[in-house]
Amino acid sequence: MNHSWPIAERASRFDLGVVHDSLKVPGGMPGLWRCEFPTERLIWSDAVYDLFGLPRGALITRQEAVRLYAEHSRAAMERLRNHALKHHRGFTLDVELRPVNGGVRWMRLVAAPFFRAGTLTALEGLKFDVSALYR
Repeated sequence: MNHSWPIAERASRFDLGVVHDSLKVPGGMPGLWRCEFPTERLIWSDAVYDLFGLPRGALITRQEAVRLYAEHSRAAMERLRNHALKHHRGFTLDVELRPVNGGVRWMRLVAAPFFRAGTLTALEGLKFDVSALYR
């Protein structure tokens, strides 16, 4: 899965447990995340730390987190992220991760820009473990 969508669809894309076109997500509840601007400070729920194989609450930079994406996934994510920020669109993307605790994991990333008083202040969204879809 790899596509962008208009920001007006934000509410329907962020319904918990729903991915796209009413397909249910395997693997339970999503992790919540936020990347604040201009610092790119990451705020993650415990479920996101678990996806990346990191200790819950660990301080991690965006650069460190992005290094845990497989190269092809990192490139696709950066393209969609840049497009989303430039054109004020959300995006959905399945990415391959290399968690620090080993192995391979697939994650569905749902993201949308967040604005306060008309100013872009963050990119935020959901992260789901969808590894079962890639076995």
